[in-house]
Amino acid sequence: MAGKVDNDRVATLVAQATDLVSAGRAEDGSRALREAASLSPNHPAVKAAIQQIQSDDSIHTLQKLCGKFVLEHDEQAGKQALAYLDRSGAVPSDIAQECLDFVIKERNLEPKDLQDALVAGLLRESIAAKGALTKRMLDNTTATFYQVYEIGDKSANSIAELVLTPSAWSQESDRKKCEEDVFQLFLAKLLEVGHDFDGRALKGIARLLATDAGRLHTIIDDETFDAILCSLDHRQPAEVRSQATLATAKYLELSGEKGSTYISKFIPSRIMKGHSEDIVLAFSVAAAVFPIVPTMAASLFLTEGFVPSLVPLLDKRNKSDKVEQAALQMLSAACVDSACREAIKKHCLQWLKHVMNDGKDDRPAVAAVVLAKVLDPTAPKKDTGGKGEENTNGINELVPMFKKLLADQRATSKQSSIEGLAYSSIRPPVKEELANDHEFLTRVMETLRASQPSSTTAFGALTILDHLTRYLPVLSEEQKRMTQLKAYANASKAAAQPNPLDEDAAVSKRCQAVVHAGAVSTFVAVNGHLSSASTALVISILLSLCQNKGLRGTIAQQGGARLLLLNYTSITGTSDADKNARRTAAHALARILISIDPALVFPPSGSPPLTSTIRPFLSLITENQGDISDGPRNLLPSFEALLALTNIASVSPEIPETIVRQALPTIEELLLSNNVLIQRASTELVCNLMTSPAGIEAFADESNAADRRLHILIAMADVEDMATRKAAGGALASLTSFDGVVRGILKRKRGVEILLGLCADEDGEVAHRGLVCVNDIAHSSECAIEARNALKEQDAVGVIEKATAHAGLRDLGQDILRSLNG
Repeated sequence: MAGKVDNDRVATLVAQATDLVSAGRAEDGSRALREAASLSPNHPAVKAAIQQIQSDDSIHTLQKLCGKFVLEHDEQAGKQALAYLDRSGAVPSDIAQECLDFVIKERNLEPKDLQDALVAGLLRESIAAKGALTKRMLDNTTATFYQVYEIGDKSANSIAELVLTPSAWSQESDRKKCEEDVFQLFLAKLLEVGHDFDGRALKGIARLLATDAGRLHTIIDDETFDAILCSLDHRQPAEVRSQATLATAKYLELSGEKGSTYISKFIPSRIMKGHSEDIVLAFSVAAAVFPIVPTMAASLFLTEGFVPSLVPLLDKRNKSDKVEQAALQMLSAACVDSACREAIKKHCLQWLKHVMNDGKDDRPAVAAVVLAKVLDPTAPKKDTGGKGEENTNGINELVPMFKKLLADQRATSKQSSIEGLAYSSIRPPVKEELANDHEFLTRVMETLRASQPSSTTAFGALTILDHLTRYLPVLSEEQKRMTQLKAYANASKAAAQPNPLDEDAAVSKRCQAVVHAGAVSTFVAVNGHLSSASTALVISILLSLCQNKGLRGTIAQQGGARLLLLNYTSITGTSDADKNARRTAAHALARILISIDPALVFPPSGSPPLTSTIRPFLSLITENQGDISDGPRNLLPSFEALLALTNIASVSPEIPETIVRQALPTIEELLLSNNVLIQRASTELVCNLMTSPAGIEAFADESNAADRRLHILIAMADVEDMATRKAAGGALASLTSFDGVVRGILKRKRGVEILLGLCADEDGEVAHRGLVCVNDIAHSSECAIEARNALKEQDAVGVIEKATAHAGLRDLGQDILRSLNG
């Protein structure tokens, strides 16, 4: 009898479903069909109805795919629906709302991560879907939160994003109320015992605090903050710890005294309980907060009696593995503070050496890292009593261990190796040892390629390479004297002189080793998933590598130039770090294009075009030109940017046009620089700009501005520096065929005299350019007579006769003499 009732009910529901879908009420029809399928999933009428609905052309593709995924548990249809969202993006409002309701309501969908991705995709792509979920939240925040939260991480994240999106709400007051409610619900989830979603709850808490901590941090009470701190346990998954760290950092930033006071009580109270679990948690929290609030953490760490009692405490734990691991993590974090390092060195040194030599699992590696941090021979010491040498020897002994750990396949070993070498490689002898080990460098590149996005391992590996390749800064004479005075003040005369292994020749060899190990191609491969700090290190390393002219071709060939341009354009922040990274990228790119044919690096048919390099170079000369006379300053970036602009200006006519349009006033000021190299490079750039009509016009249109620029250019033809005279002569040789320029030269008191000075120059190329100029003005269509008279007044005949002593200048000189004697 029951079977007949079920069959009748199924038939009724199927009929209703078909009618509802035909009437355009797809959601209601799907609901009826779901009920029928739950009663008898294999009933022929149910299967037929599903097939009919799926084949109905009036039903949207996304509806069909979502229906098939939900009703038939067809995983392939779910994947196709997700691909449709990724591919098509825009979905009709009513369709998006129906699909969202459809997918959210089903509790037993498998695979869960596919349902999770569909919900997140619909909310990401559709404003209407956001609006539908907003309405649900307003109707019943708690029920909607739990329904969506249980689906998965992406869906839970979507709730956090929704309450942070003002455009999804008609009333800001409604949004704020739901935001507070959702934050409390995330906290409640974190407090639940026995569930597996700590990372999910913490991610929501951290996301909301990161955006609106000013309002939300007051909701966190002692119980919830305690739960967040407990999530910092070093045995928790990395995702849980990272989210807990973000939440803790934001809370401490805004809670002020309250948060710091709670932590200052939390850590000692857990230690006082004496249980291993409590001690592990206390040490884990201490390790986590050191980078966040180092002053407060150091104060706790240096509490009288704590560090001296630490080793005895660990011994009392009967060498508990978990307590020892947590203690090592805390000691490693504490090394951020110099006083803590000294305390560790005084009371824990022998214990650390013991763990390094006899410990288990990854503890020897962590102990070695701590030793590398505390045995710092770079700090100035007035009276070392031989301890500086002991520190140096200690670090030298650690390096082979770190190199061996890098070959270990365990991620923790690699991370410890990288961290230890990042500290050890500050020392010049260690730099040499690492750079001369090609196998080691290859492993560093492999580790970089295998690193997770924005990982600390990648940053550490890049730090090592930065240490190996970094040149000593260029110092002015005054800065050198100040460095010597500081060295004497520290009673360290040796420090006044750089270590020979840090001089340019040694660094250049290390740069060669790094490039030959495949560094540039590795940087190109990993660029997409590096953090901003790691990207800045890559740019800094490339600048160092480009200092060696012999490496520039290899760097360009392996994609280094394009990588630098990509990073320059992609870094858009306004912080000092972002500005410095862009400046460094532009400088490194300039070095490459000084030495390599720009058309080979950025071919005409390629992308990005060569013209896209103009903006980075102009930024260097624009940033520096205002400070040229303001005391000691490194003008090398400006100088090399000018050389690069000069090189690319000869590739195609559009490039000098762009340079003239965007940077002519700056170039004009640089021509007047009191720095000979800047003045020379600016003049050479002007010479190459003469290949462009815009460049000619800027000096030849007889405007006041052109007249002023011509006056400056003529003055450059009379300076002591031969290369500057040559460039100025070349520019003038391109201009003197224009009558306006001839008039400008003739009206200047020494204009003709300076041109004749070029003709009399000892350098044949300079003399040739001078003769071209004189020939042009002597044959000017409008000013020839005036020009010849002016030349005769300056004894041009005698000057020209001497110049014709050069075999290559004879014909040109005789042509001028004929015009003067005619």
